[in-house]
Amino acid sequence: MVAHMLNILFLLFLPFLMLGVMSRIKALAGGRKGPPLLQPFFDMLKLLRKGAVVSRVTSWVFTVAPSLALAATLTALLLAPGVGRAQVISFDGDIVLCLYLLGLAKFFQLISALDTGSAFEGMGAGREALFSVIVEPSLFLFAGTLALVSGATSFGALFTLAQSGAWPAVAATTGTLLFFLLMLTEGCRIPVDDPNTHLELTMIHEVMILDNAGPDLAFLQYAAALKMYLFALLTAALVLPVDLSPLPAAFALPAVALLCAALAGIVESLVARFRISHVPQFLFLTVALALIALAASVYFRGGVA
Repeated sequence: MVAHMLNILFLLFLPFLMLGVMSRIKALAGGRKGPPLLQPFFDMLKLLRKGAVVSRVTSWVFTVAPSLALAATLTALLLAPGVGRAQVISFDGDIVLCLYLLGLAKFFQLISALDTGSAFEGMGAGREALFSVIVEPSLFLFAGTLALVSGATSFGALFTLAQSGAWPAVAATTGTLLFFLLMLTEGCRIPVDDPNTHLELTMIHEVMILDNAGPDLAFLQYAAALKMYLFALLTAALVLPVDLSPLPAAFALPAVALLCAALAGIVESLVARFRISHVPQFLFLTVALALIALAASVYFRGGVA
């Protein structure tokens, strides 16, 4: 019960803190002080108090899509392993539902952008769909590999690796790199995307939400932050000790999430955004990492070298 309450509490604040850490590190790298760590949270509260201007071209799809996308993402987070690998919602095969909920949230965002009737937003939706087609198979492939080795079907048990042996080391290494790349991709961060850009030829996620304002924009930005937090959770499930009790895990989980955010901020400070034509090549690294994990599981025959 305590672990469930901590998971829900982290769900409300840690995504914003991760964004604040990224902004602060980028500011420090540029010789600036930077905004407060919880500035993204204050920005969302301000958006919730504002009104929304809806185009007469749009239909009911544009109105309900942001709320449905946020609801699907939140439900996916409730299925993911959190403090002590506890899940708020758990059943056999729950990881499949979690991944499909993420795809459903992406679908709502895409049709919301297409519903505006803008070729500009349609361009961003097309790019987002292309990148999702590349990265989503890597998630299913890596999850299937873990299920093949462990024999588990529950999300929490699936990411419970032994602390010694060749296969757990390979799985933890490839999984950590895979989820970090996915965090940058799904969070719309450099080098895949730039949340601060306003250049037509480089916009992906931001161009999809140009017509959203007020609470709708807050929901979409919160959903993007939640997806980043989800991949930080999966990273923590791979690297933290299996026997960690809920109380120490309550301190270890935020540490891993903030470490992922700090690394993302360092990457954004050192690396420029890729050209659109080079982004698919970069994203194929996620598929390569998942294939490496699968090949290692076959070679070590389920973790026995």
